[in-house]
Amino acid sequence: MIEGNVVDVRSKKVFKARISHEDGVITSVEEVSGDYEGYLIPGLIDSHIHIESSLLCASRFAEAAVPHGTTAVVAAPHEIANVLGFSGVEYMTKDSKTVPLRVYFTAPSCVPTTPFETSGATFGPVEIEQLLARDEFVALGEITNYPGAIAHDPEVMAKIEVARRLHKPVDGHAPLLSGSRLKEYVSLGISTDHECTSSKEASEKAALGMLVMVRQGSASRDLEALVPFSRKHEFLLVSDDINVSDLIQGHLDKTLAQAVGLGVDPIHALRAATINPALHYGLPLGAIEEGRRADIVKVSNLESFNVDEVYIGGEMVSSKGVPRFEVRPKEIVTQFVLQRRVPSDFEVMTTLLSVNAKVIGLVENEIVTESLLAKLHSENGKVMPDIENDILRISVVNRYRDAPVSNGFVKGFGLKNGAIASSVAHDSHNIIVVGANSDDMAIAVNTLVEEGGGLCVCSAGQCSMLNLRVAGLMCTKPAHEVMRVLDTLLAKVRALGCQVRNPFMTLSFLSLLVIPKLKLGDKGLFDVERFQLVDVITV
Repeated sequence: MIEGNVVDVRSKKVFKARISHEDGVITSVEEVSGDYEGYLIPGLIDSHIHIESSLLCASRFAEAAVPHGTTAVVAAPHEIANVLGFSGVEYMTKDSKTVPLRVYFTAPSCVPTTPFETSGATFGPVEIEQLLARDEFVALGEITNYPGAIAHDPEVMAKIEVARRLHKPVDGHAPLLSGSRLKEYVSLGISTDHECTSSKEASEKAALGMLVMVRQGSASRDLEALVPFSRKHEFLLVSDDINVSDLIQGHLDKTLAQAVGLGVDPIHALRAATINPALHYGLPLGAIEEGRRADIVKVSNLESFNVDEVYIGGEMVSSKGVPRFEVRPKEIVTQFVLQRRVPSDFEVMTTLLSVNAKVIGLVENEIVTESLLAKLHSENGKVMPDIENDILRISVVNRYRDAPVSNGFVKGFGLKNGAIASSVAHDSHNIIVVGANSDDMAIAVNTLVEEGGGLCVCSAGQCSMLNLRVAGLMCTKPAHEVMRVLDTLLAKVRALGCQVRNPFMTLSFLSLLVIPKLKLGDKGLFDVERFQLVDVITV
């Protein structure tokens, strides 16, 4: 039995109660008298997260997240699916079953995300049906190819039809979509969206019946902008992408505290991480009531949400921030079979003395980018970066087969010299690199290939790495070990002049071809709003 001040997220009341459970299910919630410290809340549910973005495999993610009161997640595994296909998804599901955290999945709808990039696998309607037939797959994953959905692309429509037939919800992904195009998107039965960056955008989507996911992750931090919406509407609280350093500091517990600090009613906010996702995805969780799983979290108060104890299925799995379960993940090594790159591979060539170039412009705390123009000079036929004005080279190298390197320019990283590279590059996860000079860019990419993937900082030919040998996306080491290495890399990046809060995660999204406005894929520079490849050099 578990006793305390129970928060009823349905009635929005608090009462003293004794919770009985059997075989992991709550059998009764009996009101009692007595004095109790703290509050008992339902286990927290992150209903849209990419575990891969933490850089941890699923079991190591659980080890870090459960002490923060997270008892369940709805994970979208399309990162590893784009790299390894079914074998990658199977790795995730098997690894997740070795720990108490309840990990549900969405079937990756966009493998690859668009036809303008190269991925390691392809999922059609047949593969989607095979996944959605499994109990742990609770929805069709985010339809990131929203232009294809609006245009009724046969492949996209066939996947949505599979979800409808199997009575599974369909998650959305519609950044800045509005008006008639948004109405068409919603009419397909797409039920959620996590890309809202303003209360106006969220309100329009909610009015059409979408359940808005308020995202507070590491790369995109939309909570504050969406507070006016959140105070008045039911919503879901999600992370989407959270890196290991942020995860160690806090997960939904921290986000709840931030929401309350911004003026959202505590129990209203709590519903967004408990009963609301449970009802939407049909999960037997989300409330402390008879018949639901005995996933319960004891917190000190409903302001800071400091977590004291965590129960999953009635068993204590964490106390005072320390997990009470063992983690023994297995590693799967991915080989990069690519030829060595040379500095000239990372050059944009021209016969002119100066050119007008399209430049990807970073936007602080967001994964949307600007489409900028800059006048750049050339030397010996090579278009040169403009370090003084923070315009650097950026390149994407196909990791699946030998192909020409895709090159462009980016503004906002602030590097004065050196380069940073990553084998985490949404969604196809080719190798992406940004640098002040092509020599260090080539060395960084070659080092990543030799090491089997990861994050790399290179300056004057000297490299430092965080190895991510699980598909080049994750590793099997404990979170604190990963954080120590990542912090060392970040210090080196800062020393090169970069002040971006999460430079590697920011870099990883610059090849996501479905987030406006300008991105770089392995086949070239991509204008998301026009949904087509464009030339770097303009007339």
